[in-house]
Amino acid sequence: MKVSGLVRIKLVICPVYKTIAHKLGLDHEHKDIVSKPTHFIQKHTGAAKVDVVLVDEAHLLLTQGKMAYRGHNQLEDLLKLAKVVVIVFDKYQILTTEGYLDDMAVRKLEDDAEREGNRIELTHQERMIAEQRTIDWLRNFAIDGRINAIPDDAQYQLKIATSPEKLHAKIKALDRLKNSNGASLARMLATFDWPYVEKRKPKDGDCWRVKIGTWSLPWNLQIPISRQEKRRNKGLAWAEQFQTINEVGSTFTIQGFDLNYAGVIIGPSVKYRDGKLIFDKQASKNKKATNQRTWKHQKIDVSEELLRNELNVLLTRGVHGLYIFAVDEELQQALLRAAGNQHILR
Repeated sequence: MKVSGLVRIKLVICPVYKTIAHKLGLDHEHKDIVSKPTHFIQKHTGAAKVDVVLVDEAHLLLTQGKMAYRGHNQLEDLLKLAKVVVIVFDKYQILTTEGYLDDMAVRKLEDDAEREGNRIELTHQERMIAEQRTIDWLRNFAIDGRINAIPDDAQYQLKIATSPEKLHAKIKALDRLKNSNGASLARMLATFDWPYVEKRKPKDGDCWRVKIGTWSLPWNLQIPISRQEKRRNKGLAWAEQFQTINEVGSTFTIQGFDLNYAGVIIGPSVKYRDGKLIFDKQASKNKKATNQRTWKHQKIDVSEELLRNELNVLLTRGVHGLYIFAVDEELQQALLRAAGNQHILR
């Protein structure tokens, strides 16, 4: 089928796509080919429908009004503004109350697409170069809350660190390996269980930090850099900036981005009790996950689901390897037992 005057617009949260589109020359004819959802909705409301809208990370779209967005559901708005809307959606990556959809709403999306013959279920992930049993282990852990023995995998490094110091040392050693573009390959990540306020400094320190005992590292985008370094970092994602090897990233900086190796600190919001994971919202600093949400005219608490998804996203960033340290002692001991001798980072 030939579509004349095709307008290709990709709606994304991550600015990396703007760089990619520019390198490919896709923005020569249409400068706004990569756009954030709110901007796109505001610009095209009342205008002729565009041909195709492709929405990556559609699980991050808003399902309530926020700041400049005055609507109620960004996906519903997009469906009204385009002849074809293609979304890439994973309910296990919904991270905030403002983007929350319950299972019934997700099933409706799937059923509507199914009736039109337009639902495609992706059964194989392409990020992690790992055997299926490793993928299954991570899903059982993050989604189902079960800790099985860590499988041997010749393709993928999955190990449990015995301390945050050793975890960081390993990530720094791996980061010395660079890809052909010189981009960093390894970064530290953590569940959002330590304070971070973007617009002010902490009263008792130089910057907001992830702290475990006497060990600490700054949260993402906290290390001061010179003007020259800022110019060098322009257009680079957090993980590609050289100084961030000594910072800890969160889902807010790593969502949608691939690392070769991820060192993940599982903070005190994730605990292990009676043979299963539990999520403690009182130990989380992620208000976007722990605040109540008004849904179908009722206040509901969806923190357990969103904190689970936060863990899932962090554990699936590494292409070639994942190293884990857990703050909760029972969880750490369970992971060490699952690791045996072969999968412990000493």
